[in-house]
Amino acid sequence: MIIAKTVAEVRSQVREWKKEGLTVGLVPTMGYLHEGHASLIDEAVRQCDRVVASDFVNPTQFGPGEDLESYPRDFDHDCQLLEEHGCNMVFHPSVDEMYPDGNGKTDTYIEILDDMPRQLCGKTRPIHFRGVCTVVGKLFNIVTPDKAFFGQKDAQQLAIIRRMVRDLSYGIEIVGCPIVRENDGLAKSSRNTYLSEDERKAALVLSQAIRMAEKMVADGERDAKVILDAMTAHVEKEPKAKIDYISAVDGVTMANVDKIEGNVLIAMAVYIGSTRLIDNCIVNA
Repeated sequence: MIIAKTVAEVRSQVREWKKEGLTVGLVPTMGYLHEGHASLIDEAVRQCDRVVASDFVNPTQFGPGEDLESYPRDFDHDCQLLEEHGCNMVFHPSVDEMYPDGNGKTDTYIEILDDMPRQLCGKTRPIHFRGVCTVVGKLFNIVTPDKAFFGQKDAQQLAIIRRMVRDLSYGIEIVGCPIVRENDGLAKSSRNTYLSEDERKAALVLSQAIRMAEKMVADGERDAKVILDAMTAHVEKEPKAKIDYISAVDGVTMANVDKIEGNVLIAMAVYIGSTRLIDNCIVNA
């Protein structure tokens, strides 16, 4: 596996692959990889001739007081996982390589101006999706992939990236991949490592509430408020849990919905102690 640290290295290698007529897949990550990331690499390997993963903790998507400095990092482990799953090149740039003005800042951003990035996670993380769009847009320009692979766990991010690709005519196919869970249901996340043993047990309220919503819809419930109230009541029984949001939104626009009709995203963010975790499901009716 090639380890590339500069934009020039990536562009040179991708040009060579494309001269050979090979297709290229991109898996953007912030490192500290787990089985969820591995599933994205596996899908990219299935669909593309060559696979590039980025491994970069992007400062522009972290707000003041968030966990940029403490975000877990283990590049050696990341390389081992990527190589085992068939990744051909990992792009591991410095902050200055991605943001040459210094200090992890830029004067040029990609930002969606409607309400999509201001719903759900955007309510409490107002600059987050501007930073996500900017770094993903840069990666698209650097790697020029045919396809890019994102996890459904970050459902709002996935929807926003699809909109960005459409609006800016990138010509890249965006592939969404299913949530990967622990055996007890907790969604895989790099931030799970922050949890103490007791917090880890408490965190199961998220996946339990998600399963509750899925069952209610399967049993015929169509009133979003009834479902959200039941989820909220369940989470509030856990003393270590503090709800950021539990919402039902249109799966494409992220606009709030009152009825479960068509493609609906039921999503939640909950603090377990000081760790913010997310989970979601897509329901159809």
